[in-house]
Parts: sequence; structure tokens; C-alpha cells
Amino acid sequence: MLTIYHVKGTRSVRVIWVCEELNVPYQVEVIDFSPEYRASAEWRAKSPTGKVPAMTDGDLTMFESGAMAEYVLDRYGYGKLQPSPGTLAAAHCRQWCWFAEATFARPLGEIVNHRRVAPNGELVDFVIEDCKARARTCIDAIEGVVATSPYLVGGTFSLADIMNGYTLMLADNFGVLTDDHPHTMEYYRRLGERPAFQVAREAG
Repeated sequence: MLTIYHVKGTRSVRVIWVCEELNVPYQVEVIDFSPEYRASAEWRAKSPTGKVPAMTDGDLTMFESGAMAEYVLDRYGYGKLQPSPGTLAAAHCRQWCWFAEATFARPLGEIVNHRRVAPNGELVDFVIEDCKARARTCIDAIEGVVATSPYLVGGTFSLADIMNGYTLMLADNFGVLTDDHPHTMEYYRRLGERPAFQVAREAG
């Protein structure tokens, strides 16, 4: 059985969400998020950088949430949540999946890191505002699609929506997702109505 090593609200939400959508059996193991445990040999054997999440499936051990989600689809999805391979829709699905982490999540992660390393909590306002501005540019890109389509790829719910749905959750937490993007707000609301997303958000 799949084991997802998880801390509430982290990127393992994506993997749990995929499993819930597909009705794939899995178990969640909530880990100790302390710096000491994440630096331990036990955890580094699963996640070499010490980050969350990680996943095991038999002899397989993986880290990186997007790769884990793709593995679950390839192994257990039987064509669900992804367009047919080699199609234009498949290319766009991959584009949006990579966008969710490589482009959209990056400035949001920089906000977290800045808050973590700022001495005595002395945040540099213009750094935070630059990160938020770059995140809003990413929401602009999503807005341009969901203004005319219920989902990001071909009007059909897919892994692209799961990957970006989690990043929108982060953006919402940081107050970056606002009424300035009404179609994205509605899109995120609809994603939030999915039982699988609700389970994933509350896990842990």
C-alpha cells in the first residue's frame, strides 16, 4: 500500500488529493516536523533534502510532490485525471503541472523563507511585496484560462487542477488570492467543494 509521509498543509496534500480522487488505497504517516527529525538519517533516507513530503510504495521511495502525483496516476490511474498521451491537451496538462510548482509556488515559498531567516523578525517589506506581485502575475495566467473554462485543460478536471489548486491554497493563505481575480476565486471555490480536496486539506 502507498504510504504518504505528511505534515498538515504541506505539498503532500496534492498526493492525498490524487489518491482520494482515484479511490487508491493509501495510508498517511504524519511525521515529526522538527528540524532535528528532518535532519535525521532516518528521514533523509526517504527525503534527501529533509523536506516533506515523501512516499513509499513497496520497494519504491519517492520525494517531490509532482513526481509522486504523476506516479500514482501512471500506476493506478488507468487514464483518469490526465489527457491521452501525445496530445496537445497532455502537453498543456504537463505545462500547468510544472507551472504550479516551478513558477507559481516559488514566490510564495520565498515569503516563507524570508520570514524564517529574517533576524528578530525584521522583515523587508519590499521583498515580501515583490514576492506577492510575482504570485499575482501567476494568478493572472490562471485567470485568463478559467474566465472561459471550468478547468485549466480542455474543460476537464485533471492533475493540472490538483497541482495548482494546492498552490492557490497557499496563495489564499497569504492573502494573495483576492477579488481582483474573480474567476480564479470562483475556480478555487469549486475546487474546494470536491470531497477529495477537503479530505486532503484536513489530513494530519
